[in-house]
Amino acid sequence: MNNKVFITCAVTGSGDTASKHPDLPKTPEQIAKASIEAAKAGAAIAHIHVREKDGTPSRKPELYKEVVDRIRSSGTDVILNLTTGMGGDLDIGQGNNPLEFGPMTDMANVMERISSVEQFLPEICTLDAGTLNFGDSSVITVNTPNDLRKAAKKLKEIKVKPEIEAFDLGNMWFGSQLYKEGLLSDPPMFQMCLGIPWGAPATTLAMQAMKDVMPKEAVWSGFAISKNEMPFVAQTVLMGGNPRVGLEDNLYLSKGKLATNAQLVEKAIRIVDELGYSIMTPSETREKLKLVKHK
Repeated sequence: MNNKVFITCAVTGSGDTASKHPDLPKTPEQIAKASIEAAKAGAAIAHIHVREKDGTPSRKPELYKEVVDRIRSSGTDVILNLTTGMGGDLDIGQGNNPLEFGPMTDMANVMERISSVEQFLPEICTLDAGTLNFGDSSVITVNTPNDLRKAAKKLKEIKVKPEIEAFDLGNMWFGSQLYKEGLLSDPPMFQMCLGIPWGAPATTLAMQAMKDVMPKEAVWSGFAISKNEMPFVAQTVLMGGNPRVGLEDNLYLSKGKLATNAQLVEKAIRIVDELGYSIMTPSETREKLKLVKHK
């Protein structure tokens, strides 16, 4: 039985949440500060997106650099996990020509999408393992098998561990295929992302189905968004995984009460404690995941 777990805090994300939470971290300084506070509250891993000053999502390397530099120079022993999810949005045209792509389109070459990871060498980065109807509109998030193999090969070369993001069962299946092909180092790391329309629902059966196709060697985390965030802290732990919380996934500490990242970490730790489990330090998490600390 896995009686020790690590917590990931996803501090800001790329969703349309800046207008819903006045204190959502947006600037590099705010994102770094939130990551440090989450680490001090007990998170072993900080999952990081960056945003423009107005809160819109960004993938500018200079923003990642500032966040990474601020966290590293603080002396905070937290594992950095940078997203590579930006740059895969395709807004299908709603007129007669579906190839007249809409304003939400943001497509970049896969190597450009991982360029900040190559430059700043976090210990972990995300790798979204499939294409998905991401949300209830005309936008799909595109991640082809060819591109995923290219990215996984490069990440293995530079010794950054990809966290395979599975939003649906097929994503988990393909992530497992990457491992079979030798493109993921041991132990492979997976993340179950539940409740995002229109991927896997936030249900016990969905989580179990993903676990059933995951490599037996895997170390995995899991989360569900919005009101299901805290129930799935417990669900994840009881099923042998490691929980993720943070303002990327849920803005509220309780009904009507906006949260900070540190508060969400603290609440998750209380749940873990009540279940009789204990929290792993960043050092213990590095050892478990066999991470390479570059700087």
